[in-house]
This record gives sequence, C-alpha cells and structure tokens, in this order.
Amino acid sequence: MKMAYSTILVEKLVEDRVAVITLNRPEVRNAIDFTLRQELYQAVDDMEKDADIGAIVLTGGPKMFAAGSDIAALLKNTAHEQFNRVSLWELIFRMEKCRKPIIAAVAGYALGGGCELAMACDLRVAAESAKFGQPEINIGIIPGGGGLSRLTRLVGISKAKELVFTGKPITAAEAQAIGLINKVVPDEEVLNEAIKMARSIARHSPVALGLAKYVLNNAANMDIHSAESLENACFSLAFASEDQKEGMTAFLEKRKPVYKGK
Repeated sequence: MKMAYSTILVEKLVEDRVAVITLNRPEVRNAIDFTLRQELYQAVDDMEKDADIGAIVLTGGPKMFAAGSDIAALLKNTAHEQFNRVSLWELIFRMEKCRKPIIAAVAGYALGGGCELAMACDLRVAAESAKFGQPEINIGIIPGGGGLSRLTRLVGISKAKELVFTGKPITAAEAQAIGLINKVVPDEEVLNEAIKMARSIARHSPVALGLAKYVLNNAANMDIHSAESLENACFSLAFASEDQKEGMTAFLEKRKPVYKGK
C-alpha cells in the first residue's frame, strides 16, 4: 500500500512488517528542503504508530540517496530564520526517538545533510557505488545536522576531523572500514538487503526493540554506572509486557512467538 506525499514515497510491505520510505526529489538529487523534512518527520511518526510495521527502511532510490541540503533555499535564510525554522536536527531527533529501528539503504551520494540523514538511521547498508561526506566546508559553512557531533561518535574524532576539514567524500568501502556504515553490497542488491535486514528485525517484539533502541541511544552518552542503571531499569520494564510472557513461553514450548507489541 502506498501513500501520497510531494517529496517522498511511502510503501508498506505488510507481510514483511516493513515500511519503505523513498526520498523523491530526483530533479535536485534529493536535496533536503523544508517540505521534505516536514514530510519525512510525519512519515516516521505515522509508521511508528502503525501496528503493522515493525521496522523502517529509508532510501533515495537506486542512483542517489541525498546530495545534501537544498543550498538555493538555505542561501535566502538569515541566522535568525535558520535558527527558528524546523531544522534537520528536529527530524534527526524524531528518527532517533522512533521506537522502531530505521535502516538506511544508500546508493550514490550521501553528502552533507544526506550523510547526516543516513547517520540518523540505526543501521546503514550501502551500495558499492555509494559515496559519503561532509562537504559543507567547501561553501563556507559547517555541518549542522549531526555532521560534527554524531559523526564523531560513529567514527572517532580524528576521522571526523578529516572528513569535515577536507570536505572530501569517501567510498562505501572506506566508510565501512571506519565504522560509518554496517554493510556494503552490489548496487542492485542494496534495497533488498536493507529490507531483508528490516524483516529480520521486525519479527521481534516491538516492546523489546523499542526498549533496546532507547537504552543504546542514551547509554552511549552516560557514564558506565548511569548506563547500567538505565539498562537494568528497562530490562525490568520489559517484564511488565505481554510480549515478555509470550516470548519466554514460546521458547519453552519450542514454537514461534506471536508478539502484540503490548
């Protein structure tokens, strides 16, 4: 089933419990503008609330993920307008807070805001043709949607500085080597591989997935003792769910669990 937007396409693969969101601005290489940010925010919100969906795949299509933010639109903004408009950060925070895992399927360029959008996903599958980078330094600005803070957490400060200071893109193989992406596959397989990964995730308890994502995202920014306390609290909270009872009972009865997300 497909739903209509002006800058993205959303398709629900109900049998797989997977939603595929495709950036759809081919005339500008999927440049991220205000409307796309709004629509992607809404689509993530809708898919999180949809009981038929267990995981989300975000792609830009077979040739281009996203070449970056819409520079023509950004050029018109004053500092005040830029600070107060719905920003890429708000979208990234929404993706991070979504209880359902989001997997990026990246082909072609993922630069600037496109790279930041991919980093906002929980996992990243890249085509062999994919290129990643933060080229903002080339136009007199700096990354503003996670290309400084989130990139550092993924690849370390030294590699982050190299990418940001030089503005040069790297290949999918290089991105995998530094921990920026999870997997590299032939171009023609990238979307199917991401859907396959999403399908394998979506079969698990929505409650457990949501708790695991919450702890993983937050514990990374805590000292070890606070992180352990959060992990124990959420581990205990899982025992308040019907899914926990079903999962353990199914294990003992040697059958597949039927989760309800409750």
